[in-house]
Amino acid sequence: MIEAQKAGRLFGVGLGPGDPELVTLKALRIVRQAHVIAYPSAKHGQSNARAIVSDELVSEQIELPLIYPVTTELTDHPGGYEGAISDFYDDMAKQIAVHLECGLDVAILCEGDPFFYGSYMYLHDRLAHRFVTEVIPGVPSIMAAAARLGAPLVRRDSELVVIPATLSEEELVARLSSSSAFAIIKLGRNFAKVKNALIKVGAADKALFIERATMAAERIVKLSEVDPLNVAYFSLILVPDSCESQRSHVANGSGRITVVGLGPGASDWITPEAQQALAEATDLVGYQAYLDRVPVISGQCRYGSDNKVEAERARHALSLADSGRQVCVVSSGDPGIFAMASAVLESVEHGPAPWRSLDIHVVPGLSAMQAAASRVGAPLGHDFCVLSLSDRLKPWEMIAKRLHAAASADLALAIYNPVSSERRWQLAEAQAILMQHRAPETPVVLARSVGRSGEKVVFTDLGRLDTSQVDMQTLVLVGSSTTRKLFLSNGRQLIYTPRSYGV
Repeated sequence: MIEAQKAGRLFGVGLGPGDPELVTLKALRIVRQAHVIAYPSAKHGQSNARAIVSDELVSEQIELPLIYPVTTELTDHPGGYEGAISDFYDDMAKQIAVHLECGLDVAILCEGDPFFYGSYMYLHDRLAHRFVTEVIPGVPSIMAAAARLGAPLVRRDSELVVIPATLSEEELVARLSSSSAFAIIKLGRNFAKVKNALIKVGAADKALFIERATMAAERIVKLSEVDPLNVAYFSLILVPDSCESQRSHVANGSGRITVVGLGPGASDWITPEAQQALAEATDLVGYQAYLDRVPVISGQCRYGSDNKVEAERARHALSLADSGRQVCVVSSGDPGIFAMASAVLESVEHGPAPWRSLDIHVVPGLSAMQAAASRVGAPLGHDFCVLSLSDRLKPWEMIAKRLHAAASADLALAIYNPVSSERRWQLAEAQAILMQHRAPETPVVLARSVGRSGEKVVFTDLGRLDTSQVDMQTLVLVGSSTTRKLFLSNGRQLIYTPRSYGV
């Protein structure tokens, strides 16, 4: 190896899938500091890799386009395509080595990740044994596509198989027949045979196509709508989390989406209508903790995700339904109360026109506030207000305004999302606001995990409310001025709000 102090350093820089905001800070630093910027380029001079970081380049840098001699396997080179490409990389490696030997640092730009089907690796093979080399990883296009499609790829002990579309149709069928999740790359002119292979293995109806993921020209369409003669190089197909078998009743391409309320916890609280909808679905979509409450049915696909991606989850469910699937979006409690029904309908309003033709249903569920109220009597027996203290989707100023309004109107309150691991101060602030309008002895109930293991119900009052006892699993009930405490002969305490109001 040439001595480090005399030679420049070689950097393989992963730039991610196309969105400049997905370039890592380290990659940006290397791009700004390198003396020479090398990048793959077509004969017409355009370079997607260069375009991603074009605003970061400086005039003093030397630019070295790596102009590919061929873009298909058709060539008159005596060694064929492989010979032409090998000669190309040999020549490019020599040009880059000249700069390195002069003490100049060279950054080779690579879309995605340099070591994940990246062209950089062929230059790495030719140069890394001679010069000090560092590879900067980037976001692979597969993970960018999964994020844009809102499609979790693998979970638990399932596998992800990456398949190049350049394989023969027979080989594609053989590999797609395993029970794995798949990412099929290098589509381009290979799309038709990939589609045929997916149809043969029964996976075409759940395959997701995306073109130019995260780029300005990103396009997501159903597999059936893709023109096989016009498939961009930067496109791929994801087949998420393969199921044991495909449901037989994907009804003639007629998609249905049902938003189902599971109730707050106890399986006895799931309605027969909800149970039927869950049993008939081909696909279940939801927050993973809620999906875990639904019994597994053979052949049914399940797509779990984090609790903070409601919009992405809704769009994914609608895309599945649009492909002819029978989809259930699961919510805890009632889907129309701080849950997925509104997220689905908002996505329909702002989404593609075909989503408005879907068969959309909302199946109600027992709400957490009803379950909590039932444990202590009837604190919501008269007019009441339901509020969420989460300021993730609305500003705290609006929450405070509504707290003042509800309290001054003497409404009992059911408070959802009172605190979280990142948000501890709001409940104490809400308590202070309510104390401006309510007596300190106003009954308060802290109901945690009602209907589930770990259920705990605490009676207190507004003046003695200890916010440290409250977490995200707790629902807080606050009485009105008329809410009363009732002690039974066995010592059990109940509270209720009378339906009469002194008139």
